[in-house]
Amino acid sequence: MSKPFASSTDTKEKTDTFEIMGEGVYALTAEGDPNVGAVEGEDFVVAIESRATPSASRDWLKILREQTDKPIRYLVLTHYHAVRVLGASAFDAGDIIMSGASRDLVAERGEQDWKSEFGRMPRLAKNAEEVPGLTWPTITFDAEYDIDLGGDRGKLELRFLGRGHTGGDIAVWHDKTRTLYAGDLVEAKAALYTGDAYHFEWAGKTLDNVKAYQAENLVGGRGAVARGVAETDAAVEQTRKFLNGMIENVGRVHKASGSLREAFEATRDALAPEFGSWPIFEHCLPFDVQRLWDEYDGIEHPRIWTAERDREVWAKLQD
Repeated sequence: MSKPFASSTDTKEKTDTFEIMGEGVYALTAEGDPNVGAVEGEDFVVAIESRATPSASRDWLKILREQTDKPIRYLVLTHYHAVRVLGASAFDAGDIIMSGASRDLVAERGEQDWKSEFGRMPRLAKNAEEVPGLTWPTITFDAEYDIDLGGDRGKLELRFLGRGHTGGDIAVWHDKTRTLYAGDLVEAKAALYTGDAYHFEWAGKTLDNVKAYQAENLVGGRGAVARGVAETDAAVEQTRKFLNGMIENVGRVHKASGSLREAFEATRDALAPEFGSWPIFEHCLPFDVQRLWDEYDGIEHPRIWTAERDREVWAKLQD
């Protein structure tokens, strides 16, 4: 009997956990669902990440509004994936910020990604009919962009640290509290989705750049907030270990002229003892292995995932 497709049968609501890393510095985690955050400026708020739909984003905003009624001046989106950006309209932000590379990815594959992700994770697509369309940034940048928070609140440094989870991921650094919002470049005890990734760069220099911050608080894309440098380093290295495990096992089968199916089974067998109980492990791995196989085949730019291609790869590998 085939396994249910992706997260199609994951219908259990997750428990939100609101966390405060410092004065006006917040995160909301949800048992392996996508994380969101916010930082207060002197007279405005910077929201970091949207949820998948306006309705889901409003749930987060109700919690945030218990802390502050300042207007949301900026919404920062660390990358282009639908479950991170399609709830943006709920924030009524003055500006939406992405990297230029992410903006290009929205243009290239945003429509297909929308259908793909809502098909894979229907529980996250709460009241999906409210989504007004693709989310487009009003501000983009190539490598760095700073937001002065005013007063004594310091600034936010938005940085492109290298290709990783996608070709356009950015991280958000608040030096005053030494808090890093790393997006999906780091997951804290949650499986990695790497279907649009650059595995070799991510596992090497990109994670080195993340780790160099020596953050006291690290908000990854999923999982709990890591606290203290030892714990934030561990989160980075868990992420690297997952990537290197994939690289080693897929690479070995590819070099031996084996099949994609053999690469998937070898990778699953190798990673499952340590990572198999983590959220969305079974969901992600077929798409992860297919993308890494493509990299070994010399396909540098990730192929576009459509709802149809999702099902084809799943049927080929995950039964």
